[in-house]
Amino acid sequence: MPVAGVLLAAVAALVLTGCAGFLVPAGEGEPEPTPTPAPALSAAAPSRPPTVAAPSRPPTVAAPSRPPTADVPVAEEPGPSPTPTEECPASGAVVTVGEVQALLMSRAVVLTLTNCGSTPYRVDGYPSVQALGEDGERLPVKVNPAGSKFGRDHGPEALTLKPGGTARSVLAWVSTQEGGELIMADALELAAAPDAGARVHPLEGHDVRYMDELNMTAWRAELPE
Repeated sequence: MPVAGVLLAAVAALVLTGCAGFLVPAGEGEPEPTPTPAPALSAAAPSRPPTVAAPSRPPTVAAPSRPPTADVPVAEEPGPSPTPTEECPASGAVVTVGEVQALLMSRAVVLTLTNCGSTPYRVDGYPSVQALGEDGERLPVKVNPAGSKFGRDHGPEALTLKPGGTARSVLAWVSTQEGGELIMADALELAAAPDAGARVHPLEGHDVRYMDELNMTAWRAELPE
């Protein structure tokens, strides 16, 4: 074979050999690589601390329901009995003295009876009045159920006073033709009635300490005229 033919054949072989690597994609026809398993963890994952259960609450006991108020009758308790005090005697009636009134050389005061107890108080008659001396002794001063210049006496009237209710009387200083020297009293012992519990009312600082006789009107709801 001529030299030129030999060169052409060699060039053709080189060309075919290079094309073979170009036409077959890399890795095609070759076995796929086996996947490598992930290495096992050398240390175990930290465990969570055990959960502690919260202490259980004791069961709630429902309070017993009250019955309706309307269905439960309430018994009324009786009012307390009057307790004797400086302001209210055991009788439940107290007598107080008003201001001194003056009229034509005469003197008088209004007596007020007040039911200071907790129950009704019945009054029917005249006040109980007694003049007292310096040592508390009873003086011979006459007390008349009668009127005076300050009002006529209309006689007793039956009254039932509720707690806090009042009745009134006029106590007047009078002089008589038979009267001698005036008697000086230091106090008056006053009560709603002879057995109603008396209180002592001092007369110091008043000209009504000097007396002959005393006139008083009956207990009335209104003052006499």
